[in-house]
Amino acid sequence: MFEVRQKPEMVERALIVRLYFDAREQEESSSLLIELGELVSTLGIEVVESVLTKPREMQKKFLCGTGKAAEIAELAKAHECDVIVFDNNLAPSQQREWERLSDLCVIDREEVILDIFAKRAQTREARLQVELARMQYALPRLARMWGHLDRESAGSGGAGGGGTSRGMGEKQIEVDRRLAHMSIDRCKRELEVVRKQRKTQRKEREKLGTPHGAIVGYTNAGKSTLLNRLSGSDVMAKDMLFATLDTTTRRIDLPDGQPLLITDTVGFVRNLPHRLVEAFKATLEESVLADFLVHVLDSTSPDIQKFHDTTLEVLEELGALDKPIITVLNKIDRVTDVETLANLDRAFPDALRASSLHGDGTDALLKECSRVLADRVSRQQYRIPQKRGDILSLLHQDAKVLSTEYEQNDILVSAVVPPTIAGRLEEFLVPA
Repeated sequence: MFEVRQKPEMVERALIVRLYFDAREQEESSSLLIELGELVSTLGIEVVESVLTKPREMQKKFLCGTGKAAEIAELAKAHECDVIVFDNNLAPSQQREWERLSDLCVIDREEVILDIFAKRAQTREARLQVELARMQYALPRLARMWGHLDRESAGSGGAGGGGTSRGMGEKQIEVDRRLAHMSIDRCKRELEVVRKQRKTQRKEREKLGTPHGAIVGYTNAGKSTLLNRLSGSDVMAKDMLFATLDTTTRRIDLPDGQPLLITDTVGFVRNLPHRLVEAFKATLEESVLADFLVHVLDSTSPDIQKFHDTTLEVLEELGALDKPIITVLNKIDRVTDVETLANLDRAFPDALRASSLHGDGTDALLKECSRVLADRVSRQQYRIPQKRGDILSLLHQDAKVLSTEYEQNDILVSAVVPPTIAGRLEEFLVPA
């Protein structure tokens, strides 16, 4: 069976590198390199040095010239690094050339994110999505990743007990490629089964007519903490990039009495590899199918505008920008500078200030959710004969019962009623 192994635990020290080729990209490149350092640290690898450099021109072999490449390789050795991590996307041939030059493990941003995702995925769907993305990434790198593959076919060489001839090696790679394609096809089939199950579950939710909101935003903006605060649940929430990959849905009650399903989605990141966007579309589907979005921003981040734009770009690619968006400036309790607060208000004039950690602003957020969904429900008074227990059960099951009073042989019920059952209750309506 084709399998991509985890990075060896001996990888402890990293040199991170970003090459840029336009002077106008220096500031953005510096910010991306800092983010790469955070991603690498999330894997438990120490970043011992960062290199941000502008080669004279792009070269096919190393991206940069051989002199600059040798300089970077020597720097990595001087710091006793185990791995060189590039923020640039490296072609398989370029990875091989860098590893020959440095005699070190060399990976790029995409492989870092894939490894993080592999560690964070918990549900079957998320694990399948990660597996698919990793196999698609590894397929053109089979020669490089020879030591990271399990092969059912014998690949131990000839009778000499060790050497594998070039001809045999070429045949073995073909076998590995065939096994890889079979594994990818199997993974896609299994994912399709999981997606059908998700679709069935979603249809059951839609039958109930309960509105649905999705929490979206850049990774580590505080989305899971906000879900915990709103719902009283205990979704994993840590101060790290991609603390959780799995969507989590909780049911809460809004101030006007109506129920709401609220879902925490996987965080976005700049330069998210396209294959990961594709692989995680089933997870991100919650954003597309929700009635509205809660866009959470980290108020403390100097790159808040870039993070805001990145999230909107991914949402646009998913076709999810046609719905109401409530913008939340989270972690506002940690912003003490008056000028910074004024800049945030100018940049995001309609945003709500909040601290999901301490609960500040959550009441205002819930009220805004009610306002967005105001046309989805109606609050009504019903007079129901006591013998019609079926109607009372329907209200308790599919509506939000606010009060119940008994008057002779009738039951007076005040309830928030979704459109899906309103028609069945018309004969019991009390005129306003």
